[in-house]
Amino acid sequence: MKNKMILPTLIIGFVLLSACAPSSAATPTLALPATATLTTLTASTPIATGTPILLTNTPGGTTAIPTLKFTPPPAAADICADPQVATLINSLKTAMLNADGPLFSSLVSPTRGLDAANFRDGNVINYTPEQAKFLFETTFEVNWGAAPGSGADKIGSFHDVVVPELVKAFNQPYTLHCKELKHGGATYEVSWPYQGDFYSVYFPGTETNGSMDWHTWAVGIEYVNSKPYIYALIPYFWEP
Repeated sequence: MKNKMILPTLIIGFVLLSACAPSSAATPTLALPATATLTTLTASTPIATGTPILLTNTPGGTTAIPTLKFTPPPAAADICADPQVATLINSLKTAMLNADGPLFSSLVSPTRGLDAANFRDGNVINYTPEQAKFLFETTFEVNWGAAPGSGADKIGSFHDVVVPELVKAFNQPYTLHCKELKHGGATYEVSWPYQGDFYSVYFPGTETNGSMDWHTWAVGIEYVNSKPYIYALIPYFWEP
């Protein structure tokens, strides 16, 4: 009877010991939270949409341009009598007053782009037709050179620096002069630094200011495939 009791007891003991013994084959695992994510760092500097990729700054003003070439007008066309030129300048006025980038772009020379200046002897910035399309939107700043009188560098975008001056010029009574730099008196030699043709958009000034507030925007014009385009915009005004 005792032997019958001992055998079941031993079997139960072995089973319990086996259950409590550690297993050498068990491998611990590390569970990641189901919501774990990777953090990506991005640049904090904003990039303006539509900013021209490359703007060429030509230091030293408008005199260093001996390599530029222009296409002469067709033999049958006289730039001073060509109605296309009058339309071109009127379109320039419309583009400035309405901040119309696509229209302005269509006026820029496809062969040499547009040389723009804020001072007659300042820095000249060249824009391609594609870049000109965005000049009423982009805040891309450039150095336009030293201002007459103060000598301080004028830094700003085309939209903030050049456009207001052209809008002012076209919003006042002006006259057009073909191949002539019309002006109201200057303390410097008034000359056109390019070999190509041009028109002057001239405002004679006011009597109140002794006509010293005159200003002229010279518009360089060249023909490409018998059609006139603008290749330069250079301002002239009284300087101390």
